[in-house]
Amino acid sequence: MSLTTYRETAHTNNYEFTSGAGYVLPEYEFVPPPELNSEARVRHPIVIVGGGITGLTLACSLARLGVKAVLIDEDNTVGVKGASSRGICYTQKSLEIFQRLGIFERIAAKGTQWSVGRTFAGDDEVYNFDLRQQGNFHLSSQPPFINIQQFYIEAFLVDRVQELGAVELRWQNRLTAFEQTADAATLTVETPAGSYRIEADHVIDATGSNSPLRKWLNVPFDSRRGDDRWCIADVRFTTHPPAERHTWIEAPFNENRAVWQHLMADDVWRIDYQMAPNADPAYVSREDVVRERLARQFGPDVGVEIVWVGPYAYRSECVHAMRHGRVFLMGDSAKVVSPFGARGGNTGVADADNLAWKLAAVLRGKADAALLQSYQDERLEAAQQNVCVTNRTARFLRPADGSERLFRQAAISLAKQYPFARSLINTGRMAVAQPLQPVQRVHLRNRQRGRPVGAERAFPMGRRHPRPGQRPAELGPGRSAGAGVRRPRARRAAAPAPTLPGRAGAQRAGARHRRRARPGPGTRARPQGPPAGGLPCVRPRLGAGAPRRLPRRHRRNHQRPAGHGHRAFPWPARRQNPMRQDLHFQDADAFYEQLLDAHAGLSREDAELLNARLILLLANQIGDAKVLKACIEAAKRTPS
Repeated sequence: MSLTTYRETAHTNNYEFTSGAGYVLPEYEFVPPPELNSEARVRHPIVIVGGGITGLTLACSLARLGVKAVLIDEDNTVGVKGASSRGICYTQKSLEIFQRLGIFERIAAKGTQWSVGRTFAGDDEVYNFDLRQQGNFHLSSQPPFINIQQFYIEAFLVDRVQELGAVELRWQNRLTAFEQTADAATLTVETPAGSYRIEADHVIDATGSNSPLRKWLNVPFDSRRGDDRWCIADVRFTTHPPAERHTWIEAPFNENRAVWQHLMADDVWRIDYQMAPNADPAYVSREDVVRERLARQFGPDVGVEIVWVGPYAYRSECVHAMRHGRVFLMGDSAKVVSPFGARGGNTGVADADNLAWKLAAVLRGKADAALLQSYQDERLEAAQQNVCVTNRTARFLRPADGSERLFRQAAISLAKQYPFARSLINTGRMAVAQPLQPVQRVHLRNRQRGRPVGAERAFPMGRRHPRPGQRPAELGPGRSAGAGVRRPRARRAAAPAPTLPGRAGAQRAGARHRRRARPGPGTRARPQGPPAGGLPCVRPRLGAGAPRRLPRRHRRNHQRPAGHGHRAFPWPARRQNPMRQDLHFQDADAFYEQLLDAHAGLSREDAELLNARLILLLANQIGDAKVLKACIEAAKRTPS
């Protein structure tokens, strides 16, 4: 073993320009790995490269399942160089995973729960939400969100891995070279005490957005970089702002640029300021400049302690595949998103949760190796969706000059008066769990007979985690893969609609169909009233030539004169204002993006001509002069 000069971990994301007292992070001791003193090549089943939130979540998940693995990280602490707060919002799905890993109680005790958010344009509130009022959040015992600095969660994961054993954490171990063959992957690792080589059956790339493995493997990816610039200020106040998530699209105290306001652990407020595109990161992060910015927002007499300040810029990237031979990409190694909507770290946690139980099943011989391909299929779709969603938010917050800025101005002005336009206000679509989708068949091995059996997984990527006993992920020592798997009953064939006439028959028909048909994503909700021609009667059952005769028990209601007794179908009264004011978009963000794309690259004259044609076409689609008149009057009286 020979001592070497170990290169310090480099700064990322312009964090070399940080200021403030900073956070005190734990430091972990370097322990010389046994391979340094041995010439024999050691082979490990799993090597995780990167000790961020994604890599540590995978390590903790494997340790909980009793699967041996090694994690290497180039630093000797959690967080990143520059001691930033980084990710701070953790979703209900991530909290469910942390509950299973045994660290949720620590997170809940340290962090801050929240569910209410308000968005402002100037002094006007244009959008608000309360996540606790949304039905899907009541399916879990975890709160909708907890705000906590990312390094706290990483430290809790380190402690839990050490409690569980099975996974070895190696600090100040930097990956410097990599190669793979059909037999194994070989990693060259540098440490303060020298270099060594190890082999692995599976390598997990959790090194983040500057992944060296991606470069060595020549992984193809799509990338997009804008000119949006931000500056974070983590501060403690002597006078406290409201304990709610506040955002400003156009903040008068920040030159009409966006501002975010979040409460985190330790009574620290995270304030994100959108900067000018050409802002100098060294200047905007100076303490005196930050204090001036805070005074404009909270008043000249505000008392603050600056904990940490850091400028940042973002980009979006997404690989074309998340598996390359023996290497699995996860977290920011697979996709990079803008920081809007809490879709960065939470996606990495879901990636780790998805892959851990599959690796455990395959390594124990309880599932075919083909099961690992489902990680690529499921999590790549999630990565692509998250990149798409966050790119739309970035486009709304930093619109291009011309038509895009004009559309945003129109959306903000309409949102102050009309509910439908509030859905266009996009300051970040918060990451939520998806409803269950049709099941996917996964072949596991029956331990008693040694043959593949079908187990139904009703929770593909990105969906809400099922209840205990529903997943084959619970592969503790001595358990078979089939144990505890809840197999859904075979769906009954769709029956024809009931044909009983009258109000009672309509109610029973509607109730039965509501029980059988649960709309999924993209499924359009059907109106509760009858079809245009009324409900089908008994005639179809008797044949086309049969006389239209009602059963005796139903004749009375149909023969009763108007105004006597109940109406079979109570239709709502016509609204006074013919213009629709409620939400009618199936996907407001996609709708808005289509309009922006249609105007991209057009001159002002061409854009005006396109708008004139579009108005005429849409007017024809409306087909009602009263509705068109109401829309014109609403557009005229909407203030800019």
